[in-house]
Amino acid sequence: MRIEVDEDKCTGCGICKEECPKGAKIWDVNKKAMATNLRYCHLCTICASKCPEDAIRIVRDAQDEPKK
Repeated sequence: MRIEVDEDKCTGCGICKEECPKGAKIWDVNKKAMATNLRYCHLCTICASKCPEDAIRIVRDAQDEPKK
């Protein structure tokens, strides 16, 4: 899993950090937002849904195929 922030769209408003239940542990917002510590992420997607610029994308890695 990863969180991608489109730097061209992100304005650094900090809404992602404010709305995220673990915002202070996950998000670093200076001029642009960066998800820096995903081990605390619950995959709730609140950050992406609240972003006014539609700059955040949650990418879930494909699950491993069953072992044969």
